[in-house]
Amino acid sequence: MVERPHIRTDDPTDIVNRIIDYTGGDIRLALPLGLGKPVTILNALTQAAVDDPSVSLSIFTALTLERPVPSSDMERCFLEPAMDRLFGRYPKIGYARMLHEGTLPPNITVNEFFFLAGRWLGVDAAQQSYISANYTHARDVLVGQSPNVMMQLLAKDKGRFSLSSNTDISADLLRFRAEGSLDFLFVGEVSGELPFMPGPAEVVPSEVALVLDGHPQFELFSAVRRPVSEVDHAIGLHVAPLVPDGGTLQVGIGSIGDAVSHALLLRHRGKIAPLIDDSPFLALGDETAPFTQGLYAATEMLVGGLLALFEKGVIRREVNGAAIHAGFFVETTDFYRRLREMPAERRAKIQMMPVSFTNALYGDEGAKRTARVGARFVNGAMKAGILGDVMSDMVKDGQVVSGVGGQFDFVSQAFALEGARSVITLPATRMSGGKAESNILWHLPAVTVPRHMRDIVVTEYGIADLRGQPDAEVVARMIAIADSRFQEELLDQAKSAGKIPANYEIRAAHRRNSPHTLSGWLRPHRDLLPDFPLGTDFDDIERQLLPALAILKNNSQSWQGRLRLFWSSLALPRHDREGEAMKRMGYTADPYLGEELEARALRGALRMIAGKTSGN
Repeated sequence: MVERPHIRTDDPTDIVNRIIDYTGGDIRLALPLGLGKPVTILNALTQAAVDDPSVSLSIFTALTLERPVPSSDMERCFLEPAMDRLFGRYPKIGYARMLHEGTLPPNITVNEFFFLAGRWLGVDAAQQSYISANYTHARDVLVGQSPNVMMQLLAKDKGRFSLSSNTDISADLLRFRAEGSLDFLFVGEVSGELPFMPGPAEVVPSEVALVLDGHPQFELFSAVRRPVSEVDHAIGLHVAPLVPDGGTLQVGIGSIGDAVSHALLLRHRGKIAPLIDDSPFLALGDETAPFTQGLYAATEMLVGGLLALFEKGVIRREVNGAAIHAGFFVETTDFYRRLREMPAERRAKIQMMPVSFTNALYGDEGAKRTARVGARFVNGAMKAGILGDVMSDMVKDGQVVSGVGGQFDFVSQAFALEGARSVITLPATRMSGGKAESNILWHLPAVTVPRHMRDIVVTEYGIADLRGQPDAEVVARMIAIADSRFQEELLDQAKSAGKIPANYEIRAAHRRNSPHTLSGWLRPHRDLLPDFPLGTDFDDIERQLLPALAILKNNSQSWQGRLRLFWSSLALPRHDREGEAMKRMGYTADPYLGEELEARALRGALRMIAGKTSGN
């Protein structure tokens, strides 16, 4: 290797040429996941490799961020007018575009260990180059490839640099380089939108060999919050009383994570006990009092819900001067702004760390055990087996939806730490082909967390505490939180396999697990359970349209559903914002004879929403 340069420039082409000169054109690139990608330099480097086949570019990364591609004309009508507002003017990443098009040249390879959920289904090249690894092990897989370049988006403050959103693997790689076990060129691109995270995330400026600064900057990717449904809120209300005051918290991304954080905020405000008391479902937690000691967060991902808990004083128990230790973040534009505008001394209470710290107990294990008391690790799953195993990362044909990420890391911690619990959350059902399907199955086609590490599973219908239980009891407890439409089939399968006594009967209290019962519980409390408890970038009309579009999607997959939509458009009363909603989607405000079927179906979905709201 030649001596590392120290260059500051506003010319990405100059940086690319220096990278090629430094590596001799054999580039093994360590690229942060998610938000930390320096897209300007990355795209310039990728294009240089496209233009010159003698350049070899091997990229190791995860979570390539892309704005969504509408899957239907209806979705396009909804998304396209709001794309920049919702997702930011985030540029397309060159290698991702070529992967989708099938045009990535053979001298460029891309290996990811975690996908943007669902984005790479059916893309053979991405599926074939996916590397399955726990987040804590992904670093070692990368080190095994001997990276000679690491590139990252950096925050800057008065000449100082911060890894900001992505200390996850980068911080360890820089440590290895300082210790002499790795040798690579560190290249940075400055972003004025990235919040400057101090402390462990800071980088000595001399460590960054090439810095792109002064070039026109791109807007950060914004991860749009989805509506929190009744199902999500019910799961959050079940989880919140499981969290002990003075304990440790980790929460994953998504609407269920938002619901859990909101339920914890309700608890802190003294508002949760009446909702828990009214619940007709199986509940186990009894912690409903406000937080007096507060929580400490040790989390892979700093999500919006954790930031809200920190801002409201729920997360405030400090460990080594920090109330939150986190590995990375990808969130909304508002989230980035709040971090940027937070007083520096307050922001210092959020310390970005490598995932080797947040996701594992190795290294200063005694201190971590002392800090992570009463830990609750809350993560979502796609499906769960009736014997307690969990599927979170792929579908039955082996196609990867997302990845293992850190889920298994946190399940392992839950078993390693005294008093800790892993809480796996999932809706009891999903819609497929216009019909409800159970997410609790007799047999899973793939397993992310094996049944010998079963712990707590939560659906909207309650909590199944599985740790240390014999198989027959596990089966009974899982059936008790399944949707009642599928309980008998699950029970028959368990009896046929001899996993539960032949004379076992489901208790009457657990036979009313239905959407109707769920709505009966939560509808009187809807003022406490908003669709967007943590805020949203959707405007008022878009918020009206979102549930209607969900109904439209679910019903459009069967002829019975399509008939239901058409009948609703004729027989049900108008939605009070129907005209505005229809115009937002490019249709006329009022129905007319000969109205196109897509418009009629949307109108029917809006009227179904109006009927639910009015109690019809």
